[in-house]
Amino acid sequence: MEPSKNEILDAPLHEVGFKISEISSHKITGHFPVTGKCCNPFEVLHGGVSALIAEALASMGAQVASEFQRVAGVHLSIHHLKSAHLGEIVYAEATPLNIGKSIHVWEVKLWKNDNSSKLGEDRILISSSRVTIKTNMVVPENVKDAAMNLKKYARL
Repeated sequence: MEPSKNEILDAPLHEVGFKISEISSHKITGHFPVTGKCCNPFEVLHGGVSALIAEALASMGAQVASEFQRVAGVHLSIHHLKSAHLGEIVYAEATPLNIGKSIHVWEVKLWKNDNSSKLGEDRILISSSRVTIKTNMVVPENVKDAAMNLKKYARL
């Protein structure tokens, strides 16, 4: 069986069931179900999974925005605001706050839908992150083609 787009682009995201919806230099989006693979013992989304998603999406966005250069996360700040429970669907969106020549800063928000809202506010913010990414890095010879899969799926 051939691997899915999500598995090709980011194996750890794929392992928690994350499905990438959009990839561009201005936004990365996706969603995932909260399953036993990404919960703590209290059947609540593990904060480390939220951090994994934040860094992965910001890194993908920075790589696309830097014309597929090698990137590396250098700082992650995350605020866990609400919980998501087993069985709920969580949505994610990463957007750039600053795209520089060698440093990018991305904001990543995770939320779930509030179907009980009567005020029209149907999103409940679960976490908010800022991720600082180093770009302009030398790509080692043994991974020269590392960006090929991301180029294949990115909307440029």
